[in-house]
Amino acid sequence: MTKIDKDKLIIGAAGPVLALVSSFVLTVLVLLVTGLDPIEPIRLMLDNAAYSDIQVLIVNQTGIYYLASLAVAIGFQMNLFNIGVDGQYRLAAMVSALVGASVSLPGPLHILLIVLVAMLTGAFWAGIAGILKTTRGVSEVVSTIMLNSITTALVAWLILPKNFGVQPEGSNNLTTGDIAESGWFPGIDMGEGNGVIYGFTFVALALGVVYWFVLNRSRFGFDLRATGASESAAQASGVDAKKMVLTSMLISGGLAGLSGMPTLLGETHTYSLDFPVGVGFTAIAIALLGRNHPVGILFASLLFAFLEKASSTLDTEGYPKEITEIMKGIIVIAVVVSYELVRRYGLRRQQQKVGEQLAAGAALTTDKEVAA
Repeated sequence: MTKIDKDKLIIGAAGPVLALVSSFVLTVLVLLVTGLDPIEPIRLMLDNAAYSDIQVLIVNQTGIYYLASLAVAIGFQMNLFNIGVDGQYRLAAMVSALVGASVSLPGPLHILLIVLVAMLTGAFWAGIAGILKTTRGVSEVVSTIMLNSITTALVAWLILPKNFGVQPEGSNNLTTGDIAESGWFPGIDMGEGNGVIYGFTFVALALGVVYWFVLNRSRFGFDLRATGASESAAQASGVDAKKMVLTSMLISGGLAGLSGMPTLLGETHTYSLDFPVGVGFTAIAIALLGRNHPVGILFASLLFAFLEKASSTLDTEGYPKEITEIMKGIIVIAVVVSYELVRRYGLRRQQQKVGEQLAAGAALTTDKEVAA
């Protein structure tokens, strides 16, 4: 490994490591200020994570976060900030649940239909922001935030019993109706009440491999990264930047739509008022922490899933579960600050190496002149 490779490796790893270490230190300080033991909550979470049923929950949540974070990362590669992943995820989950509950098909076809509807719904919703950006110059940040709000209102309207919703007898909850068993995605039963690992979790991991291959081993991936680095330079080399923006938003929305499939096809088999929310916003922090790399995103997803699921016993031990939310928030802040510090260090290091090379070249020229 050359010296340059070592520098790249150090700079690439420095951001996440610095972010995690600083977030841990800051969390400890926050707990100390509030008069709580800073180490005991972490020990309790580690002990809780040793149970098989909690491990299954962590693995399942990791798959959900991984899909949503890949959706965010696609946008980041294009310098697009798709804040609307959460709205795309919720709308896609609901529409696909409605379609899945209203049809009767053989198992593989039923599952395929639900998945396709989810992808198309997510892509359509993200495509609105993409069209607004490419045709009217509307920032995707503004449009996706507004689309999130519209999603909340639209889902609330669609799930009303007078529209498409179903209210189970004796319950205040509203659902889209149950998907027939032919539309359930098979998982791995861990036995003895430990739960089932969602089968779609493995689909999520496979999509991570596809994401890496397309991004790093295809012309489309090169064009995407080139456009994200410099839109004007990409256009000069023959890349249609507007087309790349729209395509990236469509792919991002499609992946966001798939984010609800592990839960929908592996557990709930319906969309209801208590369907998980906030997944897309957590995915933004995960994609940042993982530096948009599929392996980094996987470990970051695992970390956030651990914080969420292993903290279930904190309140019974006298510690507020909100500690994990504080930790997540601190991680986000630490990621932004740490990456900026690392970026500046990398820039200074690069300038230093250029200066050393120029000095070495000047010395070599002088030596040749003396020898002549």
